[in-house]
Amino acid sequence: MSEIPGDLRFLKSHEWARVEGSGRVTVGISDHAQGLLGDLVYVELPNVGDRVEAGTAAAVVESVKAASDVYSPLTGTVVEVNSDLADKPETINEDAYGEGWIFVMEIEEPDQLNDLLAPDDYAELLEDEDH
Repeated sequence: MSEIPGDLRFLKSHEWARVEGSGRVTVGISDHAQGLLGDLVYVELPNVGDRVEAGTAAAVVESVKAASDVYSPLTGTVVEVNSDLADKPETINEDAYGEGWIFVMEIEEPDQLNDLLAPDDYAELLEDEDH
């Protein structure tokens, strides 16, 4: 299993959030999630300007095996999307925590970050899933 970056927060559904400062948060799916999905062939991105609610579907990733919703970890407005994924969805497979980010949002409620899992808690969740 790959290293889980220490600067991320996670949802139990395997999305990650990286606080960038100035109220912006980058969102993607975990390396574990992309591994379960297999080779990604399509990513449906949200639109810039979309308001997304914490815990609701904001994007879709599709592999040869399945399609899976990507849930927003926080409530806010989408301010940037990774349009490179339209041509290269496999970027998520190759670099889930880096170039494979999905969207950036401006968050409305910074307190929601406290509801997300810390890296150690997420690692524990993955271990529990494996047993």
